[in-house]
Amino acid sequence: MEDTTILWLFLLGKIVLFFSVVFGAVAPIMIWVERRVAGLVQDRYGPNRVGPFGLLQSLADGIKLILKEPLIPQGVRKPYYLLAPILAVVPAALSFAVIPFGPPTTLGGMFETPQRLQIANLNVGLIFVMTVTSLSVYGVALAGWASNNKFSVMGALRASAQMISYELAAGLAIVSIIMLSGSVDLMRIVESQAGLWHIFPGFLAFLVFLPAIYAETNRTPFDLPEAEAELVVGYHTEYSGIKFGLFFLSEYSIMTTVSAIAVLLFFGGWNLLPGLNWADIGIDIQNSMIGTLIAVSWFAAKVAFFLFLFVWVRWTLPRFRYDQLMGLGWKTLLPIAIFNILIIAGFMVFA
Repeated sequence: MEDTTILWLFLLGKIVLFFSVVFGAVAPIMIWVERRVAGLVQDRYGPNRVGPFGLLQSLADGIKLILKEPLIPQGVRKPYYLLAPILAVVPAALSFAVIPFGPPTTLGGMFETPQRLQIANLNVGLIFVMTVTSLSVYGVALAGWASNNKFSVMGALRASAQMISYELAAGLAIVSIIMLSGSVDLMRIVESQAGLWHIFPGFLAFLVFLPAIYAETNRTPFDLPEAEAELVVGYHTEYSGIKFGLFFLSEYSIMTTVSAIAVLLFFGGWNLLPGLNWADIGIDIQNSMIGTLIAVSWFAAKVAFFLFLFVWVRWTLPRFRYDQLMGLGWKTLLPIAIFNILIIAGFMVFA
């Protein structure tokens, strides 16, 4: 029987690690990466003054936002106006709580039985993530309505329509992965890919899932709710200071969450390679502390690739027209997702 105190300390450590990494490291670093990549794409430097290579620029910007005077425009619906940024950032924190970021481990013999490297152990983790991430649109819709600004309202309406259109396609893509793994437990989905990653039988599902998560995070080329040329910056036009910072933080946090989900569902999580496990090269990821760190680092590297892909796509592709956005979701991705379910069903029956 494990010592209850050690288990509670382990849980506290996972929570602290999560908040320090996702909100304290990944989001600021991704903001820096985004600005540096944008500079390279546009043949300019990007931030390079504050700290070595400009690495402290995000910290400086964050301090600036915190210290700004809290301005509240006239005519806003104040309680809802203040609540909206919180509703945007909370789902980002909750959704990552059920994501396993490494294999079950004894941490080098610290525990008698392997412990899961996730904050909350839910056997319906995938459904929980889908449910919670969909709640982020309420913060966007509330921000647009409460701001009492026509550009903000238009951005909120676009975000709501976009979320409905692409969540359906993303959900159907995920259904095929559930069929392949036979579970909605994220840990079991990763374990089911020990031999064959789901990207191979589920390649069509991945082609649907990838643009769908771009659309759900309102990233270019799906940033119609924030279109600067048309709507100023859409639903957060009237926000400044720390309130604007929370919207910014939620965007990059949700990017991290959906990138982790893509790795867990399609690319084997922390599994080494298709058909090649850690044990095959003599690394014990369950009982060895070093092995666990290697597996977690491999998972983090895969997530980092998808985060870079978000940035790369943003500065490569132009924004869709609104009719193109809706047409892609309903006329292209949705039929492909349905067809893919039939393909996966046939694969399971006849393979």
